[in-house]
Amino acid sequence: MGVTQITTPAEFQEKVIHSKEPVVVDFFATWCGPCRIIAPTIEKFSNENQGVKFYKVDVEELNTVAADLGIAAMPTFVFFKDGQQINELTIRGANPGGVQKGVEALLA
Repeated sequence: MGVTQITTPAEFQEKVIHSKEPVVVDFFATWCGPCRIIAPTIEKFSNENQGVKFYKVDVEELNTVAADLGIAAMPTFVFFKDGQQINELTIRGANPGGVQKGVEALLA
């Protein structure tokens, strides 16, 4: 399955907000060391959890989307179900265990 990068606000609306499937969005920055370290783990999760879509958003390219969601730290993982952000699942920082628990909660 893999992690797909979203490059426009319209694409974010289409793939995340209008999705009927659970979605995990990795908000990252190219200069962010922890983002690069956790990226292979998130790719692995995307291949192991077929019922969830995984996307990534570069906060510098899509700063309006990041600002709208209150992203202040990278990486931040935001979870969506039926297009709605599930605030209590948001994970800030490179926390693979937290992301896995969030994915499990989406699928529950």
